[in-house]
Amino acid sequence: MDEKKLSSQVVKRLPRYYRYLSTLLQLGISRISSKDLGNRMGLTSSQVRQDFFCFGGNGLQGYGYDVGFLHQEIHKLLGLQHSHTMIIIGAGSLGHALAKHANFEKSGFKLAGIFDVKPELIGEKIRNVEVQPVDNLPDFLSKNPVDIAVLTVPENCACEVARLVTDLGVKALWNFSPVELMMPEDIIVENTHMIDCLMVLGYNLQEKSLREESLKGKP
Repeated sequence: MDEKKLSSQVVKRLPRYYRYLSTLLQLGISRISSKDLGNRMGLTSSQVRQDFFCFGGNGLQGYGYDVGFLHQEIHKLLGLQHSHTMIIIGAGSLGHALAKHANFEKSGFKLAGIFDVKPELIGEKIRNVEVQPVDNLPDFLSKNPVDIAVLTVPENCACEVARLVTDLGVKALWNFSPVELMMPEDIIVENTHMIDCLMVLGYNLQEKSLREESLKGKP
């Protein structure tokens, strides 16, 4: 596997490739062309070939790509051969839903703890993980290695919580709060703003409506 650093755009597509390749393996499909895979994913065959070439996934003329090999290589690239522990800070509706998402564990991401400030949520169990007060974080993190902190907290306290957990040794944040977290270079941050996705859908719906109106006006 090529050791050069992949571009951020290629990295963002890797999980999608992994999902589709997993489905192909489940269906017993052992090889596929870049054109067929691109059609399934809404990508051009050229884009698929360029992406796979970045990490040594070379297809053969008349044969295509070995599905098992690609699946294995992307599995390693995504670090899925290692297990990762994570905590959720914020046990409200979103935090609760994420804690119940079983696919995290299937992909090697184990939920180790859930924390909140609301007294009425303390002691509640979500998939056998008990919600603890945020004040317990220093003691918990001193005794339990945690790779990722998932932040589902209000905007006004996101930066404070992020500083708290990173000062305590957590090196990766999955941020669902409305604020864009800016952290030191040694901290990995994935800012996920679901409203942004809805706004993109709204834009595309508007564009679709405008195109249809334009077509109606043509003789």
